[in-house]
Amino acid sequence: MRPKERRESGQTDLLRSRLDQILNMDHALVKLARSIDWRFLEQRLGAVYDDDPGRPPLPTRLMAGLAILKSMHNLSAEALCERWLENPYYQLFCGEEFFQHRLPFDRSSLTRWRLRMGEERLMALLQESLAAATRLGAAKPADFRAVIVDTTVQEKAITFPTDAKLMHRARERLVTLAKRHSIGLRQSYARVGKFALIKHQRYAHAKQFKRANRALKRLRTMLGAVIRDITRKLAGSPN
Repeated sequence: MRPKERRESGQTDLLRSRLDQILNMDHALVKLARSIDWRFLEQRLGAVYDDDPGRPPLPTRLMAGLAILKSMHNLSAEALCERWLENPYYQLFCGEEFFQHRLPFDRSSLTRWRLRMGEERLMALLQESLAAATRLGAAKPADFRAVIVDTTVQEKAITFPTDAKLMHRARERLVTLAKRHSIGLRQSYARVGKFALIKHQRYAHAKQFKRANRALKRLRTMLGAVIRDITRKLAGSPN
């Protein structure tokens, strides 16, 4: 069964105030939430579900929002759950209209959702959040230095995405999208990016962590350069 997606209802409650009435709507997370194309993510991420009867999954806006917050702020699943209950901006970002005192999800829900989405769809989610955050100034590429990957129920034969892989693939996807939309980039970093990824993997395998971190920093720098280049080109485009 497909998720029952949330839509802005505009409803009021005599006993509770709406979050958009009591929060600062100029807050970075509020602006970021407005800039993300949630309908696009619902279509892209919802493709993994079928129309069979059963209990509907949790809304895409909620789960995708949690994944973005987890990555942005480098949180464990437990810390994310605690902060979501305490932070009304987190709840608004995930599509809530009123403050919730109980979690509508649990830690196992986060793990199952990530495994169901797969690496490709999670990469699309990461790219959307990176582009939206940097475009608004709500975050910098350096804010995405670490991505916690829960591999509790993954088979060991499956390679999980490391920070280096995510940065490398995010840059590759952004370059591909730029070409598709005829956006000329100053540099694609195709060869040097692949070389930096290989160096990082070799250094990490040899436990040469200082060298591995330098290669990781290079990958981060290249991703940030591509994001800033695309942002500048989009800002100057009449369309």
